[in-house]
Amino acid sequence: MTDDLKTLMDAATPAPNAQRRAENMEQAQKIFLRAQGTRFGKRPTDKRGPMARLTEGAKSMLNVLSHRGALTVTTAIAAVALVAILPQAWNQTQNPTFLPSEKRVESQNLTTASDRESELSHAIPQGGLAKPVIEAPVIVEESISEQSAAPALKKRAVSSEADGSSGLGIAAGALFDEARSIAPAPVPSDLSIAPEANTEAFANADTNPLKVTVEDPVSTFSIDVDTASYSIIRSSLMRGHLPAKDAVRVEEMVNYFPYKYPAPEGDRPFRPTIAVTPTPWNDGTQLVHIGIQGALPEIEGRPPLNLVFLIDTSGSMQNADKLPLLKQSFRLLLSELRPEDQVSIVTYAGSAGQVLEPTAASERSKILTALDRLEAGGSTAGQAGLQQAYQVAESMALEGEANRVILATDGDFNVGLSDPEALKDFIAGKRDSGTFLSVLGFGRGNLDDATMQALAQNGNGQAAYIDTLGEARKVLVDQLTGALFPIANDVKIQVEFNPAQIAEYRLIGYETRALRREDFSNDKVDAGDIGAGHSVTAIYEVTPVGSDAIRNGPLRYAEQAVSEGEDEIGYFKLRYKLPGTTESQLIEEPIRQGQGQMTTDVQFSYAIAGFGQLLRGGDYLGSWSYEDAIALANSAKGEDPFGYRAEAVTLMRLAETLAE
Repeated sequence: MTDDLKTLMDAATPAPNAQRRAENMEQAQKIFLRAQGTRFGKRPTDKRGPMARLTEGAKSMLNVLSHRGALTVTTAIAAVALVAILPQAWNQTQNPTFLPSEKRVESQNLTTASDRESELSHAIPQGGLAKPVIEAPVIVEESISEQSAAPALKKRAVSSEADGSSGLGIAAGALFDEARSIAPAPVPSDLSIAPEANTEAFANADTNPLKVTVEDPVSTFSIDVDTASYSIIRSSLMRGHLPAKDAVRVEEMVNYFPYKYPAPEGDRPFRPTIAVTPTPWNDGTQLVHIGIQGALPEIEGRPPLNLVFLIDTSGSMQNADKLPLLKQSFRLLLSELRPEDQVSIVTYAGSAGQVLEPTAASERSKILTALDRLEAGGSTAGQAGLQQAYQVAESMALEGEANRVILATDGDFNVGLSDPEALKDFIAGKRDSGTFLSVLGFGRGNLDDATMQALAQNGNGQAAYIDTLGEARKVLVDQLTGALFPIANDVKIQVEFNPAQIAEYRLIGYETRALRREDFSNDKVDAGDIGAGHSVTAIYEVTPVGSDAIRNGPLRYAEQAVSEGEDEIGYFKLRYKLPGTTESQLIEEPIRQGQGQMTTDVQFSYAIAGFGQLLRGGDYLGSWSYEDAIALANSAKGEDPFGYRAEAVTLMRLAETLAE
């Protein structure tokens, strides 16, 4: 394969950033210290004023004394004391003594960060925290001086809201001036924690260029039955933003949908169907539509299946759309297994470990219990997990049974990838021994699609992205047989165009699946697999000789091909290996002008291909728009039992709105 796994693995390993960590720790410490209390107003306290303490003392005395004579004497003494003290207490409450403003500021500055840390460290006894005592709140009456300061505090709160800063605690903004005695000071706007960076990486390449047939008449590529790109695009649009261009692989969008191509006859594993039709977005070109339908053998006769669930339980998997959705998805898969099938679970997070020994699928409760106990935490030791999963799969393998490791991850491999080339050879070796690897992606933010694609391609497996429980059902229930039981390996396509008929051509999609011309006949070159019942679609846009749409003018000294009236515009070849064999077989047939029919399946695939090109920039679409794609898709919905095509139209409308 042409994928450089080493480059992808190196790019997936982030470098530590000590400076950023130190800055965040310093920033958090400042916020913490400021949150310990406000500098404005009086702090809550149970130390009452003179009047309150006097009345409380009298009340305590009356509660203790019960003799009538004693009560009479003590009441008389209290009355005399009240007359003597009341004038002084009244003066104190009306004219409190405050420190000068300069001394108040100086006093506040004496409390340094180290003093606060010392107080906090001594506040906790060695024996641990005692049972907390919850006291009733004490209302502090504002003095005239404090009331006069209210407008300034209110102004401060308004300005804080205006500049985007927010206070910590239970009061901020307009609420601050009503709860000054219990609210912390507002945090300056420069003390904000930076959001976590998006580390997503996608496997893609530049859009296939337009080729001149005279100069380069042969196109060779590996088939691709993955569908991850479409699900990632849907996830992005449903979150309210357009997907990254590198996340858009047009062939995966087209192949996401089921099509009713003619089924193969006899012993052949699949049958190609070719149609040559007008192009929706360019009147001067044509589209060569190649549809390949895989055979669907009798499901009842399938061999026993040994599955090893290799589950990423690292800290990055804790979000609801990751490990929790993964558990729900595997529940659906378990319902499709037979009693003779076996399941084992291996997890990895910092280190790998087996949490469920090989268990018959009939012991559903035991498998679900092990699955439900999984929790996210730690770093991602991907290589160790893969190695142990393959060891478990080998221990389960028996003659004639199907063995597969299903890796479920967000792709965030950050531990153990010290030798990506050795890992690539390791996976390829296990593939040749009969244990295949499929990859299921979960979650967004740190999705490493590039690594997932590389692992799946080298492991002869499928890469899918699970963003909803509905998608989990599609991949793990509706298409389970095709995903786990291949009918052909190393499937390659080669098309040679006739320069006398076709001046230019371009392959739509398959940028990451391109092969060299000589790779087509080399059985040692790995390529994609086709599962039972799978269909694969490939689309070429071709420009006939003499068309006004030709973009490359003739060269002065080049020999020009002359059409002799023949209707053969190209020649189609397909190579494949039956499972367990090492020698490929060949299917070939000519491509003729006006061949095939424009069915609703063909039309809908054109709408999706146009949609994908629009998301990538639409370099070859001219004025064709999302509105045109929506109209074409609506006219070609045909039978849509699962609602996939209707959903696609909804996504087109979202993209149209977001692109404005």
